[in-house]
This record gives sequence, C-alpha cells and structure tokens, in this order.
Amino acid sequence: MVAFIDRLFNNRGTRRNATIESLDAVSLDLELTGLDYKRDAIVSIGAVKMSGGRILLTDTFYRLVNPKIPLCGPSVTIHGITPSDVQASEGIEAVLQELIDFCGDGVIIGHCVEIDLAFLGRETKRLTGRPFRNKSIDTLAVYKWLSDRHYHSDSISLETNPSLYEIAKHFAIPTSVSHNAIMDAYITAQLFQRFIAALACCGVERIGDLLRIGNQGGAIKSGEFSNF
Repeated sequence: MVAFIDRLFNNRGTRRNATIESLDAVSLDLELTGLDYKRDAIVSIGAVKMSGGRILLTDTFYRLVNPKIPLCGPSVTIHGITPSDVQASEGIEAVLQELIDFCGDGVIIGHCVEIDLAFLGRETKRLTGRPFRNKSIDTLAVYKWLSDRHYHSDSISLETNPSLYEIAKHFAIPTSVSHNAIMDAYITAQLFQRFIAALACCGVERIGDLLRIGNQGGAIKSGEFSNF
C-alpha cells in the first residue's frame, strides 16, 4: 500500500512542452452499474497503454470487479456482465492498486472521461483520502474541437454528444454490438490515433496544447497554442 500511495501522489506530471509523439498515455474504459457516481459502482476496467500515436497491444489491463451492490437489468443489458460473472471477483479495494500501478504517470484517454474519473476519484478518495491525480484527455472534447474548425467534411451532429461508437464508425473503426471495457478502451485508442494525425494537420504538436483541447474542447482558440 505504501508503494501504491507513493506512486499516486508523487506523480511527476506531464512535460507540457514536449511533442505529442513522446506522450505516455493509457486509454481507459469502465463498465458501471449506472451513471450515478455516488450510488453506482464499477463492474469492469479495461485499459490499453499508448506511446505517442502507437497502441501497445501487448500492454493491456482488464479486470472484472465485484461491485458489492445489485446489478440492475438495464446495466446488464448494456455491458453483458451478470451477477455470477462478478461474484468471485475481487472488490475495487484490490483492483484499484493494480490499475494505479498500470497507469503510472500516463495521461488517461477516455470518451466522456469525466464519468469514469468521477468513479475512480471517489474510490481513490475513499481508500486513500486523496484524489486521483493523472491528467486526462476527453476524446469527445477533441472531436468537438476538430469539428468546430471544420476539419471533418461530414461531421456528426453535435446537438447531442455523440457516443464513442458513433464517432468510431465515422472513422471506419470496427465496433462490437455489446460494450466491453477492454474493447472500448481499444476503440478509444484507435480514435485517439486518428485525432493525433488530424491535430498535426491543424498545427497542434505539443502535449500541453493537447491537454487544453482535451479538457475544454472548442473553448480554446487557435491563437492560444504555443506553436501557432
């Protein structure tokens, strides 16, 4: 536990002036009993490491988690995880330490990532008294930023927030019928690959600028970027 806390709270931070090619990242997805982070719980965690725009297929993380609360019908329909699947699994108390060790100092990449981070933050605070410290990038925010600048010739409507699968199909990334944390993490990683190439075409090359886009989306003006 001491090593876990040292890693969590002595995070060295991300070199904001470094190029995106040097980014160490972790594409992350959680499956949940529901979306209320105060009452619902995590049932599975999937993560894939990335180095710049490369997906490290041999460096992955997948765990089922016993949520210790009942699984409702709608959530089972979405992720396909049944009570019997998680009955023999460890609780988040054991799995969280493994996840933090896996992520290290990597930037967390996720679609609507604030939802997953709310659950991780709650559990980290409960178990350690401190927040989850890794920086994050929301692929939805990056997509919106690119769409606002007319990078996509045939963008998806942004009147409602498009899902990961909707955007993935737009980029011809294969998707499955049912949600699965490790597969969704891999789809997110592939989407992030596409975005890195698109951002380079827009002149965005620094990690710091990517972090600003990935947290605020279209609110950032192009003149504010360090390499413009």
